[in-house]
Amino acid sequence: MSYFTIAGVQMHALHHGDNTEAMRHRVDALMSRFPQVQMVLFSELMPLGASPHHAQPLPSHAEQLFCHLAEQHRIWLIPGSMFERTDEGIFNTLSVIDPHGQVVARYRKMFPFRPYEAGVESGGEFVTFDVPNVARFGVSICYDMWFPETTRTLAAMGAEVILHPTMTDTIDRDIELAIARTNAAINQCYFFDINGAGAIGNGRSIVVGPSGDVIHQAGGGEEIMPVEVDLNRVRRERETGLRGLGQPLKSFRDRRVEFSLYRSESGSSPFLDTLGPLEKPRRADFEES
Repeated sequence: MSYFTIAGVQMHALHHGDNTEAMRHRVDALMSRFPQVQMVLFSELMPLGASPHHAQPLPSHAEQLFCHLAEQHRIWLIPGSMFERTDEGIFNTLSVIDPHGQVVARYRKMFPFRPYEAGVESGGEFVTFDVPNVARFGVSICYDMWFPETTRTLAAMGAEVILHPTMTDTIDRDIELAIARTNAAINQCYFFDINGAGAIGNGRSIVVGPSGDVIHQAGGGEEIMPVEVDLNRVRRERETGLRGLGQPLKSFRDRRVEFSLYRSESGSSPFLDTLGPLEKPRRADFEES
């Protein structure tokens, strides 16, 4: 199968509170209107809001609700992410649920938005999953995409579509739109960057094709975005080049250079070490002494 329909859902939600019932109603309405949809993707921290105080162990009641919903509509469902409480700390975790209502993967956000996403641990494992006879999908969350190594690794693992829930309510959303396009182009993949609206995001979700082309960009309000992707397009462009031109994945594979930064034990460098601690700026930093 070459064609597959994915619906991104950009919706208003409570910043602190349980949004699961509203999400269930949204999926019911979506599937009634667009029965061709095979996968549904929500934004980051949509189910239970953006406070780590609402963290729960997984599996949880909320996750089980989404499992029933996926089975009911026979869809793949990525209900954004939720804060997960473990013995090792709190993680920002995404669940991938198949049409049988089974959780087939969980991904923990690698780059919490530090220093602002305080008290949240970093995940350490990349996650891809296969939709049988369709494609391999990769997942990442919000700030992860600012680090090109994350999407590059997923592409090197065979991902042809990146599913990327986001919760951005800040003035850097326009930069993220450029990053989403860049990640799609340099990795020759589809990129679904789905943001929340209202209190839990400023919208402007974006779906990008494997040439970096904008398939759809949402406004600031609620929106459902069913998009049919053509996986043969990914495979053809990876074979012949982006718009018949650059072949960045092959070029990266065939590179003659090794990046010394990644060989260091600390993953850092003498210059980076001069930048100081990762902490919020203080007003005193900008005042004259």
